[in-house]
Amino acid sequence: MAGLPGTGKSELAQALSRRLPFVWLRVDTIEASLLKAGVPRSFETGLAAYLVAQDLGREHLRLGRDVVIDAVNGVEAARKMWRDLAEECRSDRYVIEVTCSDIGEHRRRIESRGAPTPPLPAPTWDDVLHREYEMWVEPTLTLDGLRPLPENVSRILRYIGERGS
Repeated sequence: MAGLPGTGKSELAQALSRRLPFVWLRVDTIEASLLKAGVPRSFETGLAAYLVAQDLGREHLRLGRDVVIDAVNGVEAARKMWRDLAEECRSDRYVIEVTCSDIGEHRRRIESRGAPTPPLPAPTWDDVLHREYEMWVEPTLTLDGLRPLPENVSRILRYIGERGS
């Protein structure tokens, strides 16, 4: 699950995990735990959160459980982690990118929400605008976070079914 903050990827990941027996691993939750432990926020805490999600994902995949990773996944290095993990564990991998087609609504979401995972601070609109986010070059299912949640979940289920066949 990928996309900029405020697009709706966590809400969608939760809904998907309620519908199917997926283990939901949210990178922001992991990073917030590092901050709670007193680790100062830095590039390294963000990287550590991705690495913890990767290691937990590996353990669950080896147990035969499906995993949904919820993270921005804005750069190729992050995306490669998940490709490598799927290959290592001989697991199918589905990339779902969540966007927000209305820039005004996207901004409203960012500016109106509190910090979703304290003590990790909520991103500002300026943070979102200037966040490094590369175009995807591999097949993805792109969903608009403005569409109704049940519709987006249904689209994911069809995508997984079509690619898994």
